[in-house]
Amino acid sequence: MSKIRKVIKFYSTGKSKLFISSYLSLSRNTVKKYISLYEVLGLSLDVINEKTDAELELLFSHHTVQAVSPQLQSLYDFFPKMERELKKVGVTVHHMWEQYLLLHPDGFQSSQFRYHYKIWGKRVNPVMHMNHKSGDKMYVDYAGKTLSILDKESGELKDVQFFVAILGASQYTYAEASMRQQKEDFVRSVENAMRFFEGTPAAIVPDNLKSAVIKSSRFEPTINETLADLTEHYETTILPARAYKPRDNLWWRGQSRSCTEGFMPTFNQGSSVWMN
Repeated sequence: MSKIRKVIKFYSTGKSKLFISSYLSLSRNTVKKYISLYEVLGLSLDVINEKTDAELELLFSHHTVQAVSPQLQSLYDFFPKMERELKKVGVTVHHMWEQYLLLHPDGFQSSQFRYHYKIWGKRVNPVMHMNHKSGDKMYVDYAGKTLSILDKESGELKDVQFFVAILGASQYTYAEASMRQQKEDFVRSVENAMRFFEGTPAAIVPDNLKSAVIKSSRFEPTINETLADLTEHYETTILPARAYKPRDNLWWRGQSRSCTEGFMPTFNQGSSVWMN
């Protein structure tokens, strides 16, 4: 077990810094550093337990303790709860900022709130930087939150499926709304995206949604036949994100969330919206 983990566990059970230093054969300054970082980052014991020893070493060795103002400390204290809430459908960073202002009316404004959350997130959840080559991968999926359109004749609100395709290197974005999410709709949307981009990527990376992957597998997932025919025709390939490996698509999920946050989609310059 990592000594960092042991320090935090002892500290959480009320052990003194002197006891921890003596018991673990660590200098008192090292113990103080680990405890200070633990408090500044706003980590809970549950978050610590979820991380591997290697992740803890990376997290605690790449940061130093700096003086934090009371206003910033209250913001850091808010982020762990915010991170849990963001996992719920329909909860956005903007909604959480509004909740934060209710608790701290004199707190940070939206741009600074997002900036500090981004910095805090990198410290708490360090991930490997992904380098994307031009024309290499096109990430495709349906946005998690269902959008709606208004039928002008009946006045009825109808749910629509929101397909998004993003080129990894440029983040060039294509979005399309359709009434269903069947495999035929998905394949048509993928083809429309390639036509919009005026080119075929070396690989198409879908999440393990049923419209694309019939059977998930760690080594050889089964792709639906229509999609397989499409990739053969365009001389490309399918690389589904690995099942039960959410970090594989972590970058994509962040881009997809931005398309539906605040209900109205936003796009990079040159992006397009189509309605089937």
